[in-house]
Amino acid sequence: MEAAFFDLDKTVISRASLLAFGARFFQEGLIDRRTVVRSLWAQLVYRYLGANERRLERLERSVLELTQGWHQSVVRRVVAEALSEIITPLVYREAVELIELHHLAGRKVFLVSASPEEIVEPMAAFLGVDGQIATRPRVDSDGTYTGEMAFYAYGPYKAAAMTEVAAREGIDLARSYAYSDSYTDLPMLEAVGHPVAVNPDRVLARVARERGWEILEFRHHTKVGRPALVRSLGAVGVGVLVAALPAAPLVRWLTRRHRRAAASATAP
Repeated sequence: MEAAFFDLDKTVISRASLLAFGARFFQEGLIDRRTVVRSLWAQLVYRYLGANERRLERLERSVLELTQGWHQSVVRRVVAEALSEIITPLVYREAVELIELHHLAGRKVFLVSASPEEIVEPMAAFLGVDGQIATRPRVDSDGTYTGEMAFYAYGPYKAAAMTEVAAREGIDLARSYAYSDSYTDLPMLEAVGHPVAVNPDRVLARVARERGWEILEFRHHTKVGRPALVRSLGAVGVGVLVAALPAAPLVRWLTRRHRRAAASATAP
């Protein structure tokens, strides 16, 4: 069996998923205005300077400090209530279509994210993927966050978790795909036979060029749903097409199609 593993932030969606819920956490009284400002600043740094080990370690410490004392059930409720409104405008259309293409080719699809499982698990259900690998904050017997991590889905730990999933699900990683934007996910990309850099930071772009990996750009946002491509061509025909061709060239074709459509829409 083959699979496709997708990083979440800046690969499937265009922002950091945890920070995207900052306003709702503020409305619930979980964080104050100062924390909102810090979250916005962290989001700007993440977006424009990219992720590196030091920044992600700082973000992890901030998350631990931020969530300590929160109740897990409150977080799950806030995410469930706000998921569609907050996340839908952030999802890359190319990612949704690529997930669908992998499914039609008979591959299982997994989200792999350093964000907490309270966010990643409903995201996986929202996108219709088969499973997820995510950070697991530690909670006490009352369901309150302790400020510690039971598992941090970052760097080499992502790759180790993918190996465990592959052994459990009977997945051949050498024939599988992985997608990410960050060089911190090199272990994740190196774990599969078909690594793909999506909207890569400078370091990952250089590594991808040196190693001859596919490099894709996702730019278009859309409502989550069954792609028009599948509806128009028919599931059987697309299934045959996907089984016969690698996924990345299909995404490049989809990207060109979106650009042509956008250009036509703005033409006088």
